[in-house]
Amino acid sequence: MSNGSSVLVRPARNVRGSVRLPGDKSISHRYAMLAAIAEGTTRLENFSTGMDCASTLGCIRALGCAWERQVGDSNRIEIHGQGPRLQAAGGPLDCGNSGSTMRMLSGILAGQEFASELVGDESLSRRPMARVIKPLSAMGAMIEASSDDRPPLHIRGGRLKAIEYRMPVASAQVKSAVLFAGLFAAGETSVEEPVRTRDHGELALRAFGAQIERHGNKSRVSGGQTLHGIEARIPGDISSAAFFLCAAALFPESQLLIPDLLMNPTRARLLDVMAQISLGIHVKQLEEQHGELVGTIEVSGGALAGATVAGADSAALIDELPVLAAIAPYTRDGIEIRDAKELRVKESDRIAAVARNLQAMGAEVQEWEDGLRVPGQQHLHGADIDSCGDHRIAMAFAIAGLRAEGETRILGAQAADISYPGFFPTLEKLVER
Repeated sequence: MSNGSSVLVRPARNVRGSVRLPGDKSISHRYAMLAAIAEGTTRLENFSTGMDCASTLGCIRALGCAWERQVGDSNRIEIHGQGPRLQAAGGPLDCGNSGSTMRMLSGILAGQEFASELVGDESLSRRPMARVIKPLSAMGAMIEASSDDRPPLHIRGGRLKAIEYRMPVASAQVKSAVLFAGLFAAGETSVEEPVRTRDHGELALRAFGAQIERHGNKSRVSGGQTLHGIEARIPGDISSAAFFLCAAALFPESQLLIPDLLMNPTRARLLDVMAQISLGIHVKQLEEQHGELVGTIEVSGGALAGATVAGADSAALIDELPVLAAIAPYTRDGIEIRDAKELRVKESDRIAAVARNLQAMGAEVQEWEDGLRVPGQQHLHGADIDSCGDHRIAMAFAIAGLRAEGETRILGAQAADISYPGFFPTLEKLVER
């Protein structure tokens, strides 16, 4: 993504107000894909407005699945399911910047009796796909990629066989892809992950009527099941909430209300970490919707402490780690991140991007292959920030800039549209100067 646009972030003295977040990106992807292969119409409110989920919608339309969007307060879409058999696309399926689209849709295409080609933008074309190619090939799909297992992917699907797959590296996208493929396989497919990752794929399958079992870190699904359309409101994206939580954490007098927020236990570890670094969080109106926990939170600022994120926490917080690192200089004890090598193969090398941009703002940073350490009690100054075309880097450093001395310019700020169109105006409404 070019650096043609920039946004200027000025220092703030407080964060105050209410923010209603776009629908969770992870759930939006999965609901749209399963709606395409379900029988009947699925109606979804608060569907993600991000470009990544638009890529998923574009792909299912190319595969013969009609849908309509009603833009408004509810941001509602209706998806008219085709049942398990989709139609061959008339050309390559464009996944844009969305690794989620490419990996998880591959699981569904592996069970279709036609050939498909999945392509992406320059960034996605550099991202490794071996983790999804290996299990789907073991199930009987024929998949070709570049010599280093990068896109484009050429998939010839057909009759699949069930497998018992033990994942070498935790990945919720790969887990979902294999479980989705399991719907088209003869027998029972199981996936065992080394540490627990977000379970939106399992919950979505269950919401659409599939029988799925989970014991510990292993999930099982039987082939030949029929899915049925649902009506649902997608809760607010907790990964997007991370930016506003971190903004509130920077100022002791902050007061923030976030209604209808996703509180799934496999994602809510973020709230525990924010509380650990002394952000006040009060949860109210907790309820369950299609297996997903949803609640309203009230947030108040406090004196920032510090944290170490490692092991299973790194997998659980993989999307939130960049913004946690970006506010680390303002904490008392700093933040250390380990076991997060996965960050190097996201939309950018996020470990390197965070380290380089923090250093541009005058911070001391220690970088490792699998993470970094950012000491606390540092004073940052404004700088030109390279988003690297990565939405989470662009947004993370907009937050860091709120307490820096002087102005911070986010280059390539339009990258935020990948997951959160309107992020910068929303942030501006919440800050007090």
